[in-house]
Amino acid sequence: MHTVGELLREWRHRRRLSQLDLAIAADVSARHVSLVETGKSNPSADMVVRLADQLDVPLRDRNRLLLAAGFAPRYAERPLDDDALSAARDAIARVLRAHEPYPAVAFDRRWNIVMTNRAVDPFFADVAPDLLRPPINMVRLGLDPRGLARLVVNLADVRAVFRSRITRQLATAPDAELTALYEELLAPDSEDATSQPIESDVVIPMIIRVGERELRLFSTITTFGTPMDITLDEVAIESYYPADAQTAAYFTKPDRDTRPDNQPPAPNQQGPDSH
Repeated sequence: MHTVGELLREWRHRRRLSQLDLAIAADVSARHVSLVETGKSNPSADMVVRLADQLDVPLRDRNRLLLAAGFAPRYAERPLDDDALSAARDAIARVLRAHEPYPAVAFDRRWNIVMTNRAVDPFFADVAPDLLRPPINMVRLGLDPRGLARLVVNLADVRAVFRSRITRQLATAPDAELTALYEELLAPDSEDATSQPIESDVVIPMIIRVGERELRLFSTITTFGTPMDITLDEVAIESYYPADAQTAAYFTKPDRDTRPDNQPPAPNQQGPDSH
């Protein structure tokens, strides 16, 4: 069991800050930070939260800091379908719907999909059923040959993007399950040598082959600005945009069927407004 001082020191080192850097940011003395880290001073709950805020500690880990300091956890963790999160859930659904006819997905810190919009449906049509059983992992779905990998033209580029994002995520907040996912699907191998820079693009697109077409998509990430619930702190929405006119035309053509007859229900659907 680590003390609160040991945990704070680990987070400070992870953020590459000196004690003086943290003290200035938190408006306390460097001596006080030193005393807290060495266990010679017991911080108040408010001081723990103040230091954690300056260290950009995720809410889940802030609770661990508070427990280590002898205080009750301050941040709740509710399932997304909890009544208390109805407004936030509706906000996610609105963002997803507003992005149609282009695909968008919401996922948690371990890349498990929690909600999608209708534009995602056709891409799940031929995915192996076991990959669509909750929790549906976005990384596994994207890289498994029985999932979307067989449709992705530049798979090495997409794998490299996943690797970069999860590496940064683990550096920010270590997680055993996410580490296991990385080691299972993203450990560098010889296939990565096939990745080639796409110099004509300002961002790396994901290129998906649909029939005779190649769709080029790039994405943006949306998160909650000031969450006080752990679930919301860990939810992100990835919205995909067409990277060229041909891809835009594919998604906006009037006769495009967004819900094929053989399409299974969307993953982890959260009520009628989420899909």
